[in-house]
This record gives sequence, structure tokens and C-alpha cells, in this order.
Amino acid sequence: MNTTTSSLTTRAWLTVAMLWPVATLNYLDRQMVATIRASIRADIPSIANDQQFGVLMAVFLWVYAFLSPVGGFIADKFNRRWTVIGSLFVWSAVTWATGHAQTYDQMKLFRALMGISEAFYIPAALALIADFHPGHTRARAIGLHQSGIYAGLILGGLGGYIAQTSSWRNCFIWFGAAGVAYALVLALTLKDAPRAPIQGAPADDRARITALDTLRALALQPAFWILVIYFTLPAIAGWVTKNWLPTFLADTFHLKEGPAGLSATGYIHLASFVGVLLGGGLADRWMRSSLRGRIYTSALGTLLLVPALLGLGYSNHLALAVLFMILFGLGWGFFDCNNMPILCQITRPEHRATGYGFMNLVSISTGAGATIVLGWMRDHGISFSIAFAASAAVALLSAGLVLLIRPKSP
Repeated sequence: MNTTTSSLTTRAWLTVAMLWPVATLNYLDRQMVATIRASIRADIPSIANDQQFGVLMAVFLWVYAFLSPVGGFIADKFNRRWTVIGSLFVWSAVTWATGHAQTYDQMKLFRALMGISEAFYIPAALALIADFHPGHTRARAIGLHQSGIYAGLILGGLGGYIAQTSSWRNCFIWFGAAGVAYALVLALTLKDAPRAPIQGAPADDRARITALDTLRALALQPAFWILVIYFTLPAIAGWVTKNWLPTFLADTFHLKEGPAGLSATGYIHLASFVGVLLGGGLADRWMRSSLRGRIYTSALGTLLLVPALLGLGYSNHLALAVLFMILFGLGWGFFDCNNMPILCQITRPEHRATGYGFMNLVSISTGAGATIVLGWMRDHGISFSIAFAASAAVALLSAGLVLLIRPKSP
């Protein structure tokens, strides 16, 4: 290995390490809102019911969804590095402001602004990692980055304890300040990867990219549309568990806010943390013998979601529910770490962030609708077990769907 190659390899893994805390902060915020629901509602009486609280979570998802392709396109056309850094600056300011919200309308505004900031992060960050990891380390690198997401979700589960001992507002104020400091660190250290040349154009000629060209390139690939649907279906279960599992556990097993939040986030997300690392390694190893190794690994993960969701919805003992949460987390990790690597097998580098952003658009907007429906179900006394069973059926369907993809490159 020559000096240039060794330096690029070091930079590739250093980039993953630098983005890991950003992923942690992004997802910590999302989980805290669900975990400290009771504290927020007690302090802001204008949040009248659980359906309104569902709207708070959903408005973030809708804005995040609809702007994800925009964030992806900006990262593809201009600069992935500054897209990531700018996103973190905005995230930090909005998180800090959320800690000072006094009304339902203010909370709704800040959740919408949060959606804007986060729409620019994930497509740019995953595309940047994919740029640095073009070979058989891609799924492992993505998996390592995604483990930061689950670290954030686990930390978000501690929000209930912070709210009990201090204030729910401090959860947002402290982490907002930390985000500002880390954005300054990234501005000094994060670098873009060398760009692959655009097909039929000089190297790094990003000015030639247009939104219409990108949309046409993605729309004309049947494999891309299969991946969009596949990315969306299991995500319904993912958003249901992220946003409503703390409430489900509190009601079903009579847990207080702190233990319910920690149980809902801890077991699933610890297992997902392990799952993305194992799934990334397995996928890259499987790729040595089959071009569809990442697809097979992802399908295996979605199959694990089926018994996990059915078991969780109908568990009558907390210990049994914990086992199914762990199984769900492992399966989700296998699924989560392979979506961008599969996308890279069917799209060119200059379209990847936009493609992932469009996948987010469809998946998250669907998840937002499911979040509100779950709030409506709760207000009308309908069991969450029905939602878990429906999600299991959808996961089973998606496991077969992804096998239809025939990738053309590693």
C-alpha cells in the first residue's frame, strides 16, 4: 500500500469517526421528545391531547421528509462537507430554542425547523462516507456511522430521568450548546472525499448536475423504485417503535416515565447498535462471494422483524417483551446499515445523496402518518397490538421485495 492510499484509508475511517457524534446528536433529539412526553405536556398545557402530541412528532417528520431530496441534491451538486456542518449548526440552535418553548405552537414551529436541519444531514453524511469507502468496507463504514444513531437514541431514553431530576428543558439546552461546539470542530477538521468523475463530463464538474437530470437518472431505474418501497415498508414499524414504544410499555407494564423510556430505547437500540456492526461486517463478507450479499443481509434483517413485532405486541410479561425488543433491534440493524450500500450498487456517485433523500421523503412521510394514526388509536382506546401485527405483515412483504433487485456493481 503506497503512502497516498494509506493516507486516504486513514482519512476514510477518520471521517466516519468525526460524523459519529453528529449522528448521535441528531437522533438523541428525536428520542427525547417521545421519552419525556409526560413532562412536556405537564409543562405546556396547550398541548391538549396525545393526538396533538403525535402532530408534534409528525410535523418534524413531514418537513424532514419533504426537504430530504433538497438536502441530498445540494450535497450532490455542491459540497457534502459544508452541508453536514451547516445542518449541525442549525440543529444546535433549534435544539437550544426548544428548551425555551412555552406554547404548543412554539413547539410545533421548533419541530418543523428541526426537520429542516436534519433533512440536510443524513443524505450528505452517508454519501460522504460512501465516497470515502468505494470497496468492500462500505457496509462496515455505514454500519459504524449508524451505530452513532443508536447511541443517540439510547441517550435520548435517559431524558425521562433528566426531566425528573432537573427539567425537560435542560435536555434540549445542554445538547444544543454541545452541538454548537462540535460544529466548530468539524469546520476545522472535516474534509470532502475526492470526487469520482461524472459520466461523460470532466472530473469534479458538479456544475453540470441539474435536478431534472438527477430525477431522470433515478426515475428510469426500476431497481431504485423497488428500493424506495423496500426502504419505506419496514420503516413504518421503525417509526411506530421509536415514537410510541415508551407509551406502550408504560401502559402495558405500568412503568413510570423514566423506566419506560429507558426500556423502550435501551434494549432495541443496544441491539440495533450491535446489529449495524454485525450486519455491516456480514454484508461486506457476503459480497466477496455474491454481488447480492448486502441485499441478502438486509432481507435477513427484515425477516427477523416479523416474529419480533408479533411477540412484542402480544407479550404479557416484561421479560418476554425485552427478548422481542432485542430481536427487533438486531433485525433492524441488519436492515439499516445496508440501504445506502445497496443504493450505491444501482446509482452513480453524483446521484446518491439525492436518491437517499428521496427514499427518506417517501419513508418518513409515511411514518409521520403512522405516528398520527397511533396517537388517534390511543385516544380511542384501540390496542397497539393491532399496529404491531400489521407492521409484521408489512415487514414480511418487504423481505421478499428486496430480493427483486439485481445490482450491476459492488
